[in-house]
Amino acid sequence: MRVLVTGSAGFIGSHIVEALATAGHEVVGLDLVDGADVRNQEVVRSALRNVDAVCHQAAKVGLDRTVGDAEDYVSHNDIGTAVLLAEMAKAGVRALVFASSMVVYGEGRYECANHGSVRPGPRREPDLIAGLFEPTCPTCEIDLVPGLVGEEAPLDPRNIYAASKVLTEHLAASWVRLEPGARAVALRYHNVYGPRLPRDTPYAGVAALFHSALRNGQPPVVFEDGGQRRDFVHVRDVAEANVAALEWAVGADGDDEFRTYNVGSGTPRTVGEMAAELSRAMNGPAPVVTGEYRLGDVRHITASSALIAEQLGWRARVDFADGVAEFALTHSPA
Repeated sequence: MRVLVTGSAGFIGSHIVEALATAGHEVVGLDLVDGADVRNQEVVRSALRNVDAVCHQAAKVGLDRTVGDAEDYVSHNDIGTAVLLAEMAKAGVRALVFASSMVVYGEGRYECANHGSVRPGPRREPDLIAGLFEPTCPTCEIDLVPGLVGEEAPLDPRNIYAASKVLTEHLAASWVRLEPGARAVALRYHNVYGPRLPRDTPYAGVAALFHSALRNGQPPVVFEDGGQRRDFVHVRDVAEANVAALEWAVGADGDDEFRTYNVGSGTPRTVGEMAAELSRAMNGPAPVVTGEYRLGDVRHITASSALIAEQLGWRARVDFADGVAEFALTHSPA
């Protein structure tokens, strides 16, 4: 198949391009670094010629700082997606796979010993200042036990970036309902790391920040108490998930369909564990835990990737220690 990959020069997009080529598919790349803006109708229209499917990775990513960031996020993420979907409809392209994010869930899945499954509200700044990082039950205020969140969980975006990704999903779902034969897959990425992870963007995440510090002989700086649970998934695994989703979207028979999948390793790790593993791999100083926090960050968010395994046969294959060791040796920021 011939696939248009938006954001093709980016961290994840560049690995998807490689994975598609390895699988024998033809790739058309579109990226802002080359002056090709997905918000430009003429650029998108030209790129869609003779294309069988679109893999949409172009986006502004990271944790917004103020409400003043809203226009930029909505412009890149939502208007860009709207332009792409409109041009796909005109071109008769009916298969879409796109990057969503774990952030659409807000806080992850929690169990209360007294009240079962609960959804804590946003963490309060006075609690964070006091070093009380764990969410508590909204009814009895006891500590909660975090678990794996599934795709059926309600969406609860807690910052502007997260809200923009939720809207992206809604736009794609609406496109599927309006376009006969259309199929779309939202891949909700968890914490992606690996070669070419960018160092100087909000999406760089802890892995790139830790790597930069260690490369300069400094200890990695860990916020809160380091106990934040995440699902670190290797970028090559994420690229393979995109290939699997694209092949389904192009080859599936039947009615129009919109699917969402978590894309994670399935093995939760803490931020402190990532820092310690990377320090060991780079023979660097031990992490320093500061107690600092970022308002809008969630405490725990880890995925169940059982659904994509069941329906598309995809499973993460890169072992955590092996992936971190490779990242330590080969990381070259995009």
